[in-house]
Amino acid sequence: MTDTFLRGAAAVVGVSEFHYKRGESPDGELRMTLRAIVEAAADAGVSPRDIDGFVSYGGGENDGTVVGASLMSHRIRWSNMIWGGGGGGAAAAITNAAVAIAAGQAQCVVVYRAMAQHDSGRLGYARHHFDGHMLPHGVGSPAQACALRTRRMLDHDGVPESAVRALVLADYFHAQQNPDAAAFGRPLDEPAYEASRMIVEPYRLYDCSRENDGAVALILVAADRAEKLHPNPAYVLAGAQGAMGGYATDTENDPDYSSAGFSGSSGVAETLWKNAGLGPDQVDVAQVYENFSGSGVAALIDHSLCPPGAEAGKVMTVENLTAPHGLLPVNTSGGNLADSFVNGMGLAVEAVRQVRGTSTNQVPDAKVSLFIGGPMAALSSSILLCTRDVL
Repeated sequence: MTDTFLRGAAAVVGVSEFHYKRGESPDGELRMTLRAIVEAAADAGVSPRDIDGFVSYGGGENDGTVVGASLMSHRIRWSNMIWGGGGGGAAAAITNAAVAIAAGQAQCVVVYRAMAQHDSGRLGYARHHFDGHMLPHGVGSPAQACALRTRRMLDHDGVPESAVRALVLADYFHAQQNPDAAAFGRPLDEPAYEASRMIVEPYRLYDCSRENDGAVALILVAADRAEKLHPNPAYVLAGAQGAMGGYATDTENDPDYSSAGFSGSSGVAETLWKNAGLGPDQVDVAQVYENFSGSGVAALIDHSLCPPGAEAGKVMTVENLTAPHGLLPVNTSGGNLADSFVNGMGLAVEAVRQVRGTSTNQVPDAKVSLFIGGPMAALSSSILLCTRDVL
């Protein structure tokens, strides 16, 4: 089996995504999961009962046997979950589904995630990987953990604060064209950003992602079947996941402390480009998981989409980051900051829309679409989707 065995083996043919303000969903996570899957199946032109593979990311009690039983699936051949906190495994969940199809373990696989506050609780406090390594030092929330690394990126590496601000403003710009975005109709400019209250230095209010109730589903099938189901499938070009060598969950020991964890000892970004046979300069549009703005900037640097240090400020401008004419449009639905947050999986749906040509902020002739999972997490992952002619 070669490093490129995933190239074009599977494609996304159906998607669904919806969200509510946190705590306001009329349904729990299972019911929202089922709704998202049924809608994605309709988008794909398949019966929900024909789904034989189930992949989730990041917790929850609704594993494949629970969801499959609720859908009355004919057969369940694949059921698993990607572990890893902070959204790091979000892209890996899609790669997981593609691996199942490429290996002949399943024929129709759904990737899903649902979140409801009355089921899962709030997110902004110590959970999962926040253990005795962090809590005794007063680090009890994701914002605090990521702020430490972002502060080092700004002070030690010399990345200007303008680069971080540009990502936030680009997200809010895109949200104004997306009627489903939480920030639709609420534009943000530089003075308003600078005037917003500090959450944990250097993060202001608008640097922090939203919390939403909602659900996401993506359905994948083999490439030959995809072409019969959808006129514009989003083919899986390459995917990669990994953790930094030697420390894994103890991310505060990362020798590349100002990075997002995709380069260096984890090798995620390097593996992605190698297996894709493409370089970062061939990416047309990117969706980057920005639970916090500085983390997203670090992830773009890790993937060589942006130079490190002071030079980052020359690339990370609102003009360069916005569709349709920016050099590298990023988070074209509004991202976690301005659209919604369901463990970042809505970004995956937007990556598919760009390949299909159906985004509300469509990049002209987009052929290669990158989805970067959660940065500064114990496990990191990325995936490249593309049109047929790229394969």
